[in-house]
Amino acid sequence: MMRVGVLEVRLELPGVRSLKEKRGIVKSLLERIRHRFEVACAEVDELDRWDGAGLGFAAVGNETAAVQSRLQKVANFIEEDGETVMIDYRLEIVT
Repeated sequence: MMRVGVLEVRLELPGVRSLKEKRGIVKSLLERIRHRFEVACAEVDELDRWDGAGLGFAAVGNETAAVQSRLQKVANFIEEDGETVMIDYRLEIVT
């Protein structure tokens, strides 16, 4: 049976002074995550806020544990990245 996992992340971007600077940081982060973890991802919230971002990630697999583990690794990667501050996240498996 197919399992779909969804991860929503809210970030603060300390020291960012413009939307252009924010977009560069977010774009770089999303590209690194997309290639490293093979997940779909996009900026989905707080698009006009220069000092914060809402990101969405999705992963598909046939085992709940594998999908959950991959998305948890994404959350851990963001938390350890250093360019951003994760203020909240929510991980959900849809069956």
